[in-house]
Amino acid sequence: MRRFVERAIAKLPRLNADQMRSLLYALAEENEHMDVALDSMLDGIVVCDRGHRPIIYNKSAERMLRFTGPDPAERPLWLSVSDDDLSDFFKRTLEAEETVLDREFGLDTKGATRLIAVSVSTLVSEGRIQGALVHMEDITEKRRREAQLRRAESLASLTTLAAGVAHEIKNPLGSISIHIQLIRKTLQGKGEVPAPFLERHLGVVDEEIERLNKIVVDFLFAVRPMDVQLRDGDPGKLVADLADFIRPEAEKAGVALEVSVAEGLPLVALDERLMKQALLNLVKNALAAMPGGGALRLSAERVEDEVRLTVADSGVGISEEDLPKIFEPYFTTKENGTGLGLTITFKIVKEHDGEISVASHPGQGSSFTINLPVPQKVRRLLPFDEGKPREE
Repeated sequence: MRRFVERAIAKLPRLNADQMRSLLYALAEENEHMDVALDSMLDGIVVCDRGHRPIIYNKSAERMLRFTGPDPAERPLWLSVSDDDLSDFFKRTLEAEETVLDREFGLDTKGATRLIAVSVSTLVSEGRIQGALVHMEDITEKRRREAQLRRAESLASLTTLAAGVAHEIKNPLGSISIHIQLIRKTLQGKGEVPAPFLERHLGVVDEEIERLNKIVVDFLFAVRPMDVQLRDGDPGKLVADLADFIRPEAEKAGVALEVSVAEGLPLVALDERLMKQALLNLVKNALAAMPGGGALRLSAERVEDEVRLTVADSGVGISEEDLPKIFEPYFTTKENGTGLGLTITFKIVKEHDGEISVASHPGQGSSFTINLPVPQKVRRLLPFDEGKPREE
C-alpha cells in the first residue's frame, strides 16, 4: 500500500482528472478494507499520534473504552475514557512514553465485570517516537477457564495427597500399635518390667510419633496456600549463601562442592526463604544420592530473559521409569523419605512463575534446573508509517 501511494504521489503532476479520480477510488477502497479488517477484530486497537490523540481505533476498542464527550480524535485518549483507572493508566503511560504489557483491568459492562489486558507500545519512525499503539484483549473467559483448571488440578492434587498421607500414616501407626501391645503383654501379671525393655520399645514409639508429626507437617505445607512475599532479590547471593550453609555437611559426606555464580546477575522476584528451602531440598536429595561421596555443583547464570539455577550431582541417578514421577506427591525412592520434598520444591518454583526440570541417567548423576523470569524492563519500539514518501 505504501509503495503504491509513493508511486502515485510521484506521478501526481502528470495525472489527468480521470486518473486522479481513479486514484482516489483506489485509496478509498484500500482504506475501507483496512477499516473492515480492524472492525472485525475481537481485540481492541487504538493508534495515537504524538499528541496522544486516538487517530485510529476499531469498534472493539470503542466498546471496551466507552468513549465519552466529543470526537475522541480531538483530545488525548485519557480524556475520552470513561473508566477512571484506565484513564489514569493511559495518562501516565502515554506521557511517559513507556511500554507496558498485559496490564489487567476490571471494567463494569452492563452489570457484569469484564477483565481486559491492556498493552501499550511506542511507535517509532526514523529513530523518533511518533505515537503509541494500544492493544486490548478481553480475557474474562480465559481467566475463568484458568480458574476452573486450577480448581480441578487442586482437587486432583488434594485427593492424591490425602490418599498418600493416609498410606504413610498407616506404617507408623502400625508400628506404634505393635510396640504398645508388646509392652502391655509384658506388663500382664507382673509387678514390674525391666527398664531397658521399656526404654527400647518406648524409644521406637517416640520415633514413630516424630515420623507422624513430620508427615502431617509436610502434608499441611503441601496443601496450604503459600504466603509468598516476592521482592527483588539477588539469585547469585542466594546460591552463594546456600553453598556456605551446606559446605560442612558436604565435606563430612566426602562430597566436593563446586560453586559457579555469574557476575552481574539481574535481580529477580524472590521469596528468599522459600526459594532457599526449594534449593535445599534439591541439595539434600543430591547428597543422599552420593552415599560414597562424589561431586556437587551449584550454579547461577543468566540465559536470555531468565536466571538459571542448577543443582547437579554425580550420584546414582534416576531411572528412566521413575523420572516422570519424581514431582508427584508421595513418590520416593528413599527408604525413609516422605515423597513430598520435590513436590514442595515444584510448588515453590511455580509460585515464582518459574520452571523446574531434571536431566538424569542411572549411574551418571542428576541435574535439576530452575529457571526464573527476569523482569521485563526493556521497551519495545514499533515502527510507525506516516505515509511519507521515501527516496529509494
